[in-house]
Amino acid sequence: MDQKGVFNHLIKQLMKLPSVGQKTAQRHAFALLKMSRKEASEIGQSIIDMKEKLIFCADCRNISESELCDICSNPQRDRSKVIVVEEPSTLYAIEKSGEYRGLYHVLLGVISPLEGISPEDLDLKVLMDRLSKKEIREVIVATSPNMEGEATALYLSRLIQPLGITVSRIALGIPVGIDLEFADEVTLIKSIEGRRVLSA
Repeated sequence: MDQKGVFNHLIKQLMKLPSVGQKTAQRHAFALLKMSRKEASEIGQSIIDMKEKLIFCADCRNISESELCDICSNPQRDRSKVIVVEEPSTLYAIEKSGEYRGLYHVLLGVISPLEGISPEDLDLKVLMDRLSKKEIREVIVATSPNMEGEATALYLSRLIQPLGITVSRIALGIPVGIDLEFADEVTLIKSIEGRRVLSA
């Protein structure tokens, strides 16, 4: 592979990242090119370490370096509430606010028939097993306010309510159609505080 081929290959690899188009990938590639070999190697090694050392928490499916993540293993957390989010990135945005002290559950996706993602693909058995332990009294559904997020929220409500657990939905102070990972922490917390009970 010649020099131009190597550079173009890097751009193509960077374009595999979310929201990274040709121009952004090219800008990142030039930035990497200007770095020292040591700095570039550290970035590369960090990616390898992440893939080799990070796993999904056995309880909530957050990213973790051990069987249980720091949140699930923290005895100071309020174990009566669980916020259900689509991805770990939303969990981190909520945590950054420092206002929420309950637990989480990460779906690692949403129901999307158009993309062939069904409820079975979300492995909801992990969540239902947690809810059967009777500690949890409220599930707060914090999926994005788009078609897939709403369909997932409705499905979860119908699945969980027969257990006698309150199922609530975050308030829609978040613009419709936005992914929650792009919302700021204050908006997220206000949406959680203004949540409404879902009826199946």
